[in-house]
Amino acid sequence: MRPMKPKFVSHITGIRSKTGAETEGWFIGLPMTPHMLTDEHRIEAAYDQITRCAVMAKELGADIIGLGAFSSVVGDGGITIAKRSPIAVTTGNSYTVATAIEGAMKACALLDVNLASSTLAVVGATGSIGKTCARVLAPKVAQTVLVGRDASKTQEFAGELKSARASTDPADLREADVVITVSSAGREIVFPEHLKPGAVVVDVARPRDVSVRVANERPDVLVIEGGVVKVPGDVNFNFNFGFPPKTAYACMSETMMLALEGRPESFTLGKDVSVEQVEETWRLAEKHGFELAGFRSFEREVGQDAIDRARRARNSQPVMV
Repeated sequence: MRPMKPKFVSHITGIRSKTGAETEGWFIGLPMTPHMLTDEHRIEAAYDQITRCAVMAKELGADIIGLGAFSSVVGDGGITIAKRSPIAVTTGNSYTVATAIEGAMKACALLDVNLASSTLAVVGATGSIGKTCARVLAPKVAQTVLVGRDASKTQEFAGELKSARASTDPADLREADVVITVSSAGREIVFPEHLKPGAVVVDVARPRDVSVRVANERPDVLVIEGGVVKVPGDVNFNFNFGFPPKTAYACMSETMMLALEGRPESFTLGKDVSVEQVEETWRLAEKHGFELAGFRSFEREVGQDAIDRARRARNSQPVMV
C-alpha cells in the first residue's frame, strides 16, 4: 500500500439544509490502515498522504476537508495537516462529542435510566474530550466517577465538579449507570467484569477502549460507539460505508454543516474540544436539520433487541434497602 496514492471514491449529492442552503462533496480514499496511521514511526508518511487528500479535494472544488476515523487522531490531531492543506480542515470531533453526550442521554431514556439519580463514570477524564463530557453531564447526575491514569490530576479535576470523586481503577466502573470512555490508551481497557448490568456505555475513543469481549459476553449492557446522524435533504453518498441510507458519522456531519453554514474554517483541530465547540455544533445541527437517528456498536447498527435486553437487565436488578 505504501506506493499507492489517495483515490477518488464518490461524488456526494443532495445535501440540503432546512434553511434551503445546499452543498455537495466528495469521498476520497486514503490508502492507509489504522495501524499505519497510528504508528509513530510513520507519522510523516501519514501527514504526506492526508495532505495529498486535501490537495485532491481542492482540485475537485472543495473548500473544507473532514478527517474521518483514524486520520483525525494522527500526530497532533489535524494541526499539522491544516498548516499544509490548501483548504480548511476539521476533525469533526466537536460534533462527535456532542452526539456522544446526546446519545448517552437518549440511551438512558430508552433504558429507563433516571439521570438525576444515576452515577456517571468518565474514563480518560483528564483528557480534553473527557473533561468536556464530564463538565456537560456532571450537573445532570447524582454522582460522577472520574477515572484517569494520573491520580493527582484526576483528583484536581474532581474538585471542580459537583459530587465527583477520582479513581485510577477501571473496576470502579461497576458503580456506574452511564459510562463514557474517551481515553488515549490505544488499547482495550474496559472489560466485561467492569460493567454493571443494564449500564449504558459510550465509547468515543479511537482505537476503542471497550473490549470486543463485552459484545460477546455482556448482552445485558448497551454499548454504543457513536451516533448515526440523519443528514438533511435527499443525500446520496454514492458509496456504501455501512450506514443506513441518508445517514452519516458525526465527524462527516460536522464537515457538511460547516459547508452549509458557509464557514469553510478549521473548526476542530488538535486534541482539545471545548464545551463551546460542542454547543456550537448542537446549534448548527438544529439550524440545518442534522439529528441523531440511531446507534452504532462494534461497527454494526444497534437493534431494538439489544436495547430491550439491556433494559430488562436493568429493571431486574435487586433493590437494596
